[in-house]
Order: sequence, then C-alpha cells, then structure tokens
Amino acid sequence: MTTSPRALLLDVDGTLVDSTYVHVWTWHRALIEAGAPVPFVEVHHRIGKDGSTLVAELLDIAGVDDDEDRDRVASRAKDLHSKYYAEAGDSLRLLPGARELVRGAKEQGWVTVLATSAPPSEFAEARELLDVDDAVDAVTTGEDVDQAKPDPTIVAIALERSGVDAENAIMVGDATWDAIAATKLGIRSVAVRTGGIGDAELREAGFSDIADDAAGVLALLTSGTL
Repeated sequence: MTTSPRALLLDVDGTLVDSTYVHVWTWHRALIEAGAPVPFVEVHHRIGKDGSTLVAELLDIAGVDDDEDRDRVASRAKDLHSKYYAEAGDSLRLLPGARELVRGAKEQGWVTVLATSAPPSEFAEARELLDVDDAVDAVTTGEDVDQAKPDPTIVAIALERSGVDAENAIMVGDATWDAIAATKLGIRSVAVRTGGIGDAELREAGFSDIADDAAGVLALLTSGTL
C-alpha cells in the first residue's frame, strides 16, 4: 500500500522569520514620512496582505482621498518601506523551531515549499537566514504573482510546484490572509502565534489548528496530529 505524498506550504514572514514587527515599524515610518500617518495597530492587522491593498486601505484610514495624492503617497510609502526594511535586515532572526520544522518535515516525507509573495530581495535575506535549501523542494516569491494574499494565487502556485493535491497539503502561516487564501483552494491551514494575531481571529479566518510557533507545528507533525 502506497501513501499519497503530502505537502507543507510554509509562509515565511512571521512564520519562520521574526519579521512581522519589522514590517509594522517600517510601514508605519514610511507612511508618516509619505504624509499618511496611521496607528500601529492598523498596520499590524494588515501585515501579510498584498502590499498595494495594504497601502490603499491605510490611505483610506489616513484620509487621503484625492486620486493624485493617493498615487503620490502610495508610491512614496512603498519606496520608503523597501528602503527601511532593507536597512533593518541585520535585525532579522529566525523564529523558534523554524529551521527544525523545515528539516523535520522533509525527514518525515513531506514535500516542503516556501510559499511567500515577498519581493525577491526580501526573500533572499530570509532564505539565507534559514539556510535550509537542501530540505526545500520548491519556493515562490512576489515575482510569481501580481497580487498577494488573501488572493489565493501564490498558494495555488506553491501547491502546483509541490505536485500534491489540495487535500494532501497543509498551509502554515501567521496571518489571517494565509488561512483565507488556503481555504479558497480547499487546503487545510495551521496557524502560528508568532505574528501577534489572537486565537479567536485566527480561528475565524479558517485555521484548523494553532501552535505557538514553528517548533509547535513540528510537534504536531511528529505526533501525527496533522
């Protein structure tokens, strides 16, 4: 009797790399300097979402209504965020169990995919930090799509590259957008708390299981819970 292959689709920012609050801070700073100040909490709850959508929603909150002003402020904010995030690269660290999860899943027979829509430059930093290329079967980046999560396209591409059917795949992420995108494709999703989102919000988004961090996800895999 043969067992169908299983795939673990792994978000990177906030799931494997401790970058959520770096993104919060750099977006917050960028928006202030671009002329659209918003509260930190509004930025935080949109991290992991498609960048253009994130900015558009935050400009609404900031009260930037004129179309010409919106285009100018959005362009400026995106450029500044990229600049400040790149400058903060030295502050990035792996989250607990990140490397062990990728390697452990591979050892247990899972097809492993780093399923991110981060720009290639940001992903390159995370990939170097993770240092698990030998245990990764496929990757995605922002170059693969025009729109990021909650649009499901990047997850669909990750699934296709895994060569596994949706019912045999699990998406692991820290943001509600990960679950929303996965659910649209019939993929089960598991949350980690390292993105700073509360359990109730994670459950409401569609996550079936919640672990403290990547180490907790590995424990679920090892126990056969997933």
